[in-house]
Amino acid sequence: MKEVVQFLNDNKVQYFATVGLDGRPKARPFQFMLEKEGKLYFCTSNMKEVYKELQNNPYVELVTSNPEFAWMRLSGKAVFSNDLEIKATIIETSPLVKSIYQTAENPVFEIFYLEEAEAVIADFSGNPPKVYAC
Repeated sequence: MKEVVQFLNDNKVQYFATVGLDGRPKARPFQFMLEKEGKLYFCTSNMKEVYKELQNNPYVELVTSNPEFAWMRLSGKAVFSNDLEIKATIIETSPLVKSIYQTAENPVFEIFYLEEAEAVIADFSGNPPKVYAC
């Protein structure tokens, strides 16, 4: 888990894929927020299309890469949470999120973690990919 979190923190822009309401794949830039008690947390607004897509089909995949051409694919099931402590931590540690939502109590501010998560970190070295259950 430590290597997965480090890779996400080192590579701030990830691309997050969902199944759109039209049944087609949708991808957009996203950002990992934090790990707590073995759960990888992200956030969004319940006014966005991505929120509706996750309500309809919670299975997602995220990909990111580093300047050395190593990459990580992270997949799992999005599970929404109303944990105000985690929301407050995200607000306190992310100036971007704070500028958008201001407070943890903002009714459009949603957080979710990935359940059944699996990460695969690979590169072009010829070595086998590293697989992590998260």
